[in-house]
Amino acid sequence: MKPSGNTILLSGGGTGIGRSLAQRWHDAGNVVIVTGRTLASLEETIAGRANLHARVLDVTDPAAIAAFASSITAEFPALNVLVNNAGIMRFEDLTAPRDLGDVEATIATNLLAPIRLTDALIAHLKAQSDAAVVMVSSGLAFVPMAVTATYNATKAAIHSYSQSLRHQLAGSVEVIELAPPAVQTDLTPGQSTRANYLPLETFIDQAMALFEQQPTPPEILVPNVLFLRNAEAEGRYAAVFEILNRDFGHN
Repeated sequence: MKPSGNTILLSGGGTGIGRSLAQRWHDAGNVVIVTGRTLASLEETIAGRANLHARVLDVTDPAAIAAFASSITAEFPALNVLVNNAGIMRFEDLTAPRDLGDVEATIATNLLAPIRLTDALIAHLKAQSDAAVVMVSSGLAFVPMAVTATYNATKAAIHSYSQSLRHQLAGSVEVIELAPPAVQTDLTPGQSTRANYLPLETFIDQAMALFEQQPTPPEILVPNVLFLRNAEAEGRYAAVFEILNRDFGHN
């Protein structure tokens, strides 16, 4: 992925990692379009940046995705990079029957939406020079935190899907997986101030340095995520699972 001169579409650009990535890519000399459900937060992301654009999109709505793909490629025909960043994370108690609304919303947002948005734009992207798709997974794709079971499962699926997508698009569209560690954002309540989580700006600095490498690594892995990413390969999986879940028992 070239560091500048792209036209980038990034979902979930109203807060957190998405907002910071969008602003960094914009400042590096890219045209960036951010999407999200809430216009007010998107407008905060784009404030004062002439080539940073906001468009409202509910990525859980298949019909909205199809219509959006048609309109955004007409408005920005140079669009050559898609960043599937939108995601939600919910805590779950799996030990008793429950309302599965959060489960269904997590799957729709974290897994179906990236698949649908990529599918809607793939023909356009294949026709562009220097095209890329960035899929945002998580360190929890590799070792799950039991209290966020569905989130972990969707991110593990994104990791697997990214590998298949990369293989099938080889030679036409670059596929890059970004797997964040625990980062200080508002993804879950209280997360933005958790002392043992990586500060957002530190994560963005490290991730951008990796994105700027040529060639770009197929997986963007900052130092903090290697503890999870490499656990199984290094024979540490059971120990890391225990460490990750020692404070979260079950009823």
